Amino acid sequence: MADPARARRLAKRIATIVATAIDHEIKDPRLAFVTITDAKVTADLHDATVYYTVRGADLDSEPDLAAAAAGLEKAKGVLRTKVGAGTGVRFTPTLTFVTDTVPDTARHMEELLARARAADEAVAKAREGASPAGEADPYKEPRERDAAGDE
Repeated sequence: MADPARARRLAKRIATIVATAIDHEIKDPRLAFVTITDAKVTADLHDATVYYTVRGADLDSEPDLAAAAAGLEKAKGVLRTKVGAGTGVRFTPTLTFVTDTVPDTARHMEELLARARAADEAVAKAREGASPAGEADPYKEPRERDAAGDE
């Protein structure tokens, strides 16, 4: 078992090597819009999970996740060779590619927050000219006690 700090350093190095190889060395057009976001390595340094996102060709198009996954699967052997040469560890970790869902989750959270803000603004507008439905002071004043202690 390696220490967690070494596993984190190796994961960071693997993410850098894979991202550089995809950008500069692998000429698969399916990987043109793939971005490596993170990597995790198991404690025994034998398996690495590489997280990636895919953006569309332009702002309006949806990313082709299936084509990107197929391109990464095809390039897995070459990428593992690059990782082995670039890290210098005794056993080159196997690579597993997983789509990173953090950007989609963040986008969904932003939409929910925008809806909540809009609902808060609607409540504030409805409250502007409103008056209380009951008495102005709904809390009862405590009765004063006389000198004898009776109410």
